[in-house]
Amino acid sequence: MQQPLAYKMRPKTIDDIVGQEHLVGPGKIIRRMVDAKLLSSMILYGPPGIGKTSIASAIAGSTKYAFRTLNAATDGQKELKIIAEEAKMSGTVVLLLDEIHRLNKTKQDFLLPLLEQGSIILIGATTENPYINISPAIRSRTQIFELYPLNEHDLEKAVKRALVDKEVGLGELNIELDDTAMKLLVTSTNGDLRSILNGLELAAKSTNPNEKGIIHLTLEIIEESIQRKALTADKDGDGHYDVISAFQKSIRGSDTNAALHYMGRLLEAGDLVSVVRRLTVCAYEDIGLANPQACARTVEATQAALSLGLPEAKIPLAVAVIDLCLSPKSNSAMTAIDAAMSDIQSGKTGNIPDHLKDSHYKGAEKLGHGVGYKYPHNYPSDWVAQQYLPDNIKDSLYYEPKDTGKYEQALKQQYKKLNNIHID
Repeated sequence: MQQPLAYKMRPKTIDDIVGQEHLVGPGKIIRRMVDAKLLSSMILYGPPGIGKTSIASAIAGSTKYAFRTLNAATDGQKELKIIAEEAKMSGTVVLLLDEIHRLNKTKQDFLLPLLEQGSIILIGATTENPYINISPAIRSRTQIFELYPLNEHDLEKAVKRALVDKEVGLGELNIELDDTAMKLLVTSTNGDLRSILNGLELAAKSTNPNEKGIIHLTLEIIEESIQRKALTADKDGDGHYDVISAFQKSIRGSDTNAALHYMGRLLEAGDLVSVVRRLTVCAYEDIGLANPQACARTVEATQAALSLGLPEAKIPLAVAVIDLCLSPKSNSAMTAIDAAMSDIQSGKTGNIPDHLKDSHYKGAEKLGHGVGYKYPHNYPSDWVAQQYLPDNIKDSLYYEPKDTGKYEQALKQQYKKLNNIHID
């Protein structure tokens, strides 16, 4: 059976991993786990093709544990039992469980005691947000690590390795890759190394050598092999991330036509994921409380776009872009949480007031926990003045409302009214 290039070039040890330096670089958490031989179960999440399976196999290869792969959607309890028996007989097994967000309760209940015992080290892989789509029981027994799309430097490094590696790469083929073709490979797939390697392999093996025995891969050959056209933006020297930046700034600046233009560039490059992510960020960062309904409509539009896929995805996305551009703007929610977290990071926390502490256990009253708490629903208008913040920051005001949009104007009036009441 002929294995795809991307499969053959999967890293065998943690040193072979491309990118994800925040996890596997010197002194970083997964590297430290491997070096100390103290692996714990984890969930890796991020877009397709950026190294979730590669990290899992490299971890197993670096630690010499047996490595097995299952899919939570298609493999059943029978397959899990086989791996459990193997772990019992031979020791620890590293199990990569793909699509872990689709793990049902029966399989979950079977796995949990094995995770507790440490006989199986689970590495779950998912493209879904685990904080939303994975059960709390699994989350509480794993560490969650986000993986990011590989940058151009990482991707170029991987492509160059594939071109020279004679054992698992294409080094035997004597390939010459044009600079423009390399540029397209590393900028057109949103960091999806699997797509890049498989496209490179198709291009190399479907191109005849010239009279010197060289397989010369031009921009046109790579365009055909990965079904992506080189963007004018790339030819003019604009970086991929410059386009994303211009896209958000155009929405923030209420320039509908510019925002549509930059989104068009990203969609033409096939980068639906970046558009969806950036639109969602824009909605809550730049429009926010000035027009919460626009935020909700954007979420609906991006979900529809992901369901439709390209090219039809452009339609709901265009609706969202125009909606956000012409909406009133407010970044007050972002600045409020930034201010609150700045206090926390600088050590301004303090003790929770006793009357707010949990009192649902025997002996709480003796500790003063929950004593004196005023239940707001027992008072007129379901509100009563009492202290909620710790003593040392009790007068802190993080939210600074703006006057853009009727919704936030109404919030501002209520906020001022409540915070003008002094608590003895």
